Amino acid sequence: MSLPQTQNANSNDISTVIATLASRQAQREKTQPLSGPKRAAVMMLALGEQYGGKIWQQLDDDEVRELSLAMSTLGTIEADVVEDLMLEFVSRMSASGALMGNFDATERLLQQYLPSERVSGIMDEIRGPAGRNMWEKLSNVQEEVLANYLKNEYPQTIAVVLSKLKPEHAARVLAILPEDMALDVIGRMLRMEAVQKEVIERVEQTLRTEFMSNLSQTRRRDAHEVMAEIFNNFDRQTETRFITSLEEENREAAERIKALMFTFDDLIKLDSASAQTLLRNVDKDKLGVALKSANEEVRNFFFGNMSSRAAKMLQDDMAAMGPVRLRDVDEAQALLVNLAKDLAAKGEIMLSKNRADDELVY
Repeated sequence: MSLPQTQNANSNDISTVIATLASRQAQREKTQPLSGPKRAAVMMLALGEQYGGKIWQQLDDDEVRELSLAMSTLGTIEADVVEDLMLEFVSRMSASGALMGNFDATERLLQQYLPSERVSGIMDEIRGPAGRNMWEKLSNVQEEVLANYLKNEYPQTIAVVLSKLKPEHAARVLAILPEDMALDVIGRMLRMEAVQKEVIERVEQTLRTEFMSNLSQTRRRDAHEVMAEIFNNFDRQTETRFITSLEEENREAAERIKALMFTFDDLIKLDSASAQTLLRNVDKDKLGVALKSANEEVRNFFFGNMSSRAAKMLQDDMAAMGPVRLRDVDEAQALLVNLAKDLAAKGEIMLSKNRADDELVY
């Protein structure tokens, strides 16, 4: 009688094991229909706040929304399912060791170790003009540079490119193109129908490989602009000495540098509102020193933007100063120029090398 009981017990045990295995297999099969976002949602829920926080920070807004939606519709996920997904994730990572590098990930990494200004400079060089896509990047390219490149392209290609740019930027590029070519492009843009996606992608790829990559490698500040900023920081004697010597060796370069420099005398080109803003921010003692060696036109400009009483007080203070060292005058004038540049950078005043560019026409 004992033998049949043993057989019955073994039979029950086997049935239990089979049922358990079948249940686990069914649970594993439930993981198969899970979409990519839902699988990611399970992973992020399992990681929790402590370990998942850094991953959330790497996601853009669209990815966060998609992942959040997937989380909200998961329902109950069994422990075995979570375990299988975690094991699958770890095994795939250890097998491939794959990493994905892109501009944003690179910039985030550099920001942890380098100053922001240096990171911006590095990313500008490798990324080219700023923009999330090719057409935003092109909108940040100077119109002269873009026009010179497009001159060598087919008019139909130019029409496609300009149709994707902002109207104000496209207008400036068209104005630079040779007239016959510009008229041809305008005609093609007027007749243009919906451009096939493949054509757009081909144009984007050409721009990326032939134009943007070369631009990012050759994009440097004009040497004359850099030198003008250096000359702006010379004292008057040093500036005069170098400019005079440069005029003898390379008059064209000297003239370009002088045209780019913003000097104390250029302050008379400020409009009245900007001049008065500058005067409200400057130390009146420094202004008096700066005007000691100024010509009559510059003095009259500053006095004219003050009240009669304030102008008279400043003139009296200047008369009472007596002789002032030229070095002190240069320092005071440089202080006013730098103050004007700071105010302009904040948008509080407007600087101009040529007042005619900013005149209003009625």
